[in-house]
Amino acid sequence: MATDRYGHDVYDGTAEAAAHLDRAVEALLFFRPEVTEAVDDLIAAAPTAPLAHAFAAYLGVLGTEPTAAAEARDRFDAFVSGLDPTALPLRERLHTAAAGSLLAGDLRRGSALLEELTVARPRDPLALFVGHQLDFLTGDALRLRDRVGGALSAWDEDDPHLGPLLGMYAFGLEESGHYAHARDTGATAVERNPHDVWAIHAVAHTYEMQGRFTDGIAYLDARADDWSAGTFLTVHTWWHYALYALEAGRTDTALGIYDAALHHEDSRGVAMELLDAAAMLWRFHLARSEQTRRWEALADAWAAREDPPFYAFNDVHAVMAYVGAGRTDQALRLIADRRRWLAEPGTGAVTNHAMTADVGLPVCEALVAHAGGDHTTVMQLLWPLRRRLHEFGGSHAQRDALQKTLLDAALRSGRHDEARVLISERTALRPDSPYNWLSRARLADSLGDAARAAAARDRAGRLGRSGDLTSDRF
Repeated sequence: MATDRYGHDVYDGTAEAAAHLDRAVEALLFFRPEVTEAVDDLIAAAPTAPLAHAFAAYLGVLGTEPTAAAEARDRFDAFVSGLDPTALPLRERLHTAAAGSLLAGDLRRGSALLEELTVARPRDPLALFVGHQLDFLTGDALRLRDRVGGALSAWDEDDPHLGPLLGMYAFGLEESGHYAHARDTGATAVERNPHDVWAIHAVAHTYEMQGRFTDGIAYLDARADDWSAGTFLTVHTWWHYALYALEAGRTDTALGIYDAALHHEDSRGVAMELLDAAAMLWRFHLARSEQTRRWEALADAWAAREDPPFYAFNDVHAVMAYVGAGRTDQALRLIADRRRWLAEPGTGAVTNHAMTADVGLPVCEALVAHAGGDHTTVMQLLWPLRRRLHEFGGSHAQRDALQKTLLDAALRSGRHDEARVLISERTALRPDSPYNWLSRARLADSLGDAARAAAARDRAGRLGRSGDLTSDRF
C-alpha cells in the first residue's frame, strides 16, 4: 500500500495518489490556491480513496461558501452511498465521518471527530489543519490553541512541516491571550518558512491585540513580498495592514488599501473577502466618515450572492453592508429569512442554528438599530453579548468592530458608566491605542471635563504620530 510523506498508509491509493496527497497538503498548509488542482489530481488518481473525497469535502466547507458546500455535499454523498465505513482503517473512517458531519452542517461534531483522530494520529496534518480552521470558525480559542499544542511533541524538530504547525499554534496562542509567546512562536515559524502566511498573520494579530500598530506596520512592510500576493490570505492580511493605518490616523492609506485590495471591480466576491471589506467600512461608519460609493458597491456584491442560511458571521457582515448603503429593507429581509429558517424542523442540529439564534440575529438587529440612531436598542442587544460574541466565530480582531459599535452606542446614548467600563477594559489591554484615548476624550466631553478630554486627545495625537507607514504602495 502506498504511504504519504508522514508514513501513513493511503487506503485504496497508489504511489501517484500519495504524491498528489502530499502536494495538496503542502499547498493547504501554506494557503496556496493550487490545493484545489492537487485535490482534483488526487481524486483522479485514486477515485475510490476515502481520504481524497474527504479532502475535497473539507475544501467545500472551509471557505464558508454555501454553493461550494452544496456541490461538495452532492459529490461526497454519491461517493459514500456504497461505502461501508466500518471496513475502513481508523484514519479514513474518522476523516470520512468528519467530512460527512461538516457537510451536514454539524461543525462541532466534525471538530470532535478530527480531535479524536489527532489524539491517535498526531502527525496527520490534514486533520490538524482542518480542525484548527473549524476552531477558528466556531470561535473556540482554547481548542484553537490546544489541538495543535497537543500534537507538537510528536513532530521532530527537523520536520519540514513543523513550521506551519508552529504558525497554527501561534494563532491559537494569540486568540487565547498569550501574546508574547504567540509572537515568538510565530516568528520561529516564519524563520523556518518566510512564506508561511498563516504564521505572519498570527504575528500581525498579536500587534493588533496590543495596539502596537507601529510594530505591526513595520513587521508587514518587512515581509511584504511573502504575504502581499498569491495566497488565500492575501486580502485578509491587507485588511490587517489597513487596520494599522486606520489606528495611526492614516485614513487615506486605509482607503487606498480598500480600493486596491479589499474590494474593487475585479474582486472575487467570496464571503471571506467581502466580510473584511464590510468590517473595514464599518469602522469608517463608526468614525462618522460615510463612504457611500464604496458601501453601494459592497452591498451589490453581497446581494448578488443571495446566500441561504449557512454561517451567521457572514450574515452579520452582509447586514453591515446593507445598512451602510442605506438599504435597511434588505437587512430586514435577511433577518426575517433567518428567523423563518430557525423555525424550520430539523435545523437544530446544524451548528449555525445556535450561532444565528444566540448571537447572529441580535447582532444584525443591533447594526440596523445603530444605523437608525437607536443607540438604546444597540445597548440592550449588545451589552449582554459582549463576552459571548466569540460563539459565532471569527477572531478577536474581527469581532472588535462589534465591540466598538457597543462602545459608540454607549457614548451616544449617554450610558456613561457602561462607556467608562468599556474604555477602561480596552485601555488596560491596549494602552498605546489612539482609538482608546480618543474614546476616553469623547467620554470626558460628555461629562463636561474639558481638561481631561484635552489630555486624552493630546495623548492620542502623540501615539498616532508614532505610526510610521513606510510602505509606498498606497
